[in-house]
Amino acid sequence: MIDRGRTKLISRNGNEFASFGDLADSIAASLPHIEDAVLDGEIVCLDGDGRPNFRDLLFRHAEPVFVAFDLLLAQQVDLRLSSLVERKAELRRILERGRSGPVLYADHVEGAGTALFERACELDLEGIVAKRKFSPYLLEGIRSPWVKIRNPHYSQWAGRDDLFERERRSEPVAGWHACEVACGSVANY
Repeated sequence: MIDRGRTKLISRNGNEFASFGDLADSIAASLPHIEDAVLDGEIVCLDGDGRPNFRDLLFRHAEPVFVAFDLLLAQQVDLRLSSLVERKAELRRILERGRSGPVLYADHVEGAGTALFERACELDLEGIVAKRKFSPYLLEGIRSPWVKIRNPHYSQWAGRDDLFERERRSEPVAGWHACEVACGSVANY
């Protein structure tokens, strides 16, 4: 969330990620042209191959970045009722001026969800997220449905629940979301 040029990283449950203050400051510095906005995304640490590494994030072994995949508000315009396609176009537009900073744009892939998921599994990624391209962010006061499709063989699952429970008491753990597996829904997005 960028408010009057100041950035706060806030969890889905409304808790601030206080331990990522340096990342928040870096985001604000890299996007000085954005006075106010609400971006949806994840905090990740990328390995040498550009892949997210959960343990590096949890134990702060690398510099975190913010991967933005949706835009809810920009310059006092509420975009939550706009389609995903429209929101992502506006997100891309506002992020183009801050390309060298800690905010990365997550593009979308149309019509190849199954192939994308298979490639994510080959690369040992956690999985993919699927959203309907014409759906708004909000439907009747609730967030638009999206599906997180997990790689069942992801190498970083082992021990993750224990690590999450240990860290949960102090603040939310970035990059951790409890979602259901819904592999059969990939083709519908």
